[in-house]
Amino acid sequence: MSLVRDRVPLLDVDVTALCAEQLIEAISGFVSDGTTRLVLGHNLHSVTLFHSRPEFRKLYERGDVVLLDGAPVAMLWGLGHGSTRSSGPGIMEYRLGSTDWVPSLGGVGGLDRIAVVGAGPEANARTVERLRGIVPGAKVVGRPGENWNDAGEEAAVEWLSEFRPQLVLLGLGMPLQESVLHRRLEELPPAVYCTVGGAIEQLAGLQKLAPRWLGRLGLEWAWRLILHPGRVAYRVFGEPWVLLGLLVRRRLSGKTPR
Repeated sequence: MSLVRDRVPLLDVDVTALCAEQLIEAISGFVSDGTTRLVLGHNLHSVTLFHSRPEFRKLYERGDVVLLDGAPVAMLWGLGHGSTRSSGPGIMEYRLGSTDWVPSLGGVGGLDRIAVVGAGPEANARTVERLRGIVPGAKVVGRPGENWNDAGEEAAVEWLSEFRPQLVLLGLGMPLQESVLHRRLEELPPAVYCTVGGAIEQLAGLQKLAPRWLGRLGLEWAWRLILHPGRVAYRVFGEPWVLLGLLVRRRLSGKTPR
């Protein structure tokens, strides 16, 4: 399938707007191809990092798919591009968090080896077990990611090189997972690398998901704020102002992302 990048108005980032079925089709093609591919996602946090960290921006520019992983990003994309897709799914159908598409991995043809990297031992083990049910017959192995350090990272690279997975779900949290990929991608074996943030705990059932209707309304942030106020408050109330300052500064300086 053809993967087209669209610019998100105001945010100055490009995304690959796909619904879940289209993403599974794209991953099937990547697995068949057998080369290194990157599936990333944009929310307001990643957009802020994109505009403030050059290495983060380089990784996203290298990405093969950059999903609309965040309601504000999806809504802004819809302002500029939703009308051109009026005959297809609604705008929020293109908003894909990891838990929206991972349960459909059984539709990926030829997927035999999956690695799950990240979260604590219990969450990792539960998600590995769940994926074995989603993709029957596939060899699914996991490696927890808590207390990540240089030695653990080196061991994880060696572990992946020995296992040689076709698909890697990397859930170390943002921006650590992106930093690892930026630094280590050339050393890692060919595979489809998908950054999934905290989805490993959600897929394991250890972190409660917001009702899907809240996500469709763009209010999932409120659910997370109630459950994890200390972790989410800055992203909800502080980071948007940081992003606004970065965007205004770029506009005044006449800079645009390459």
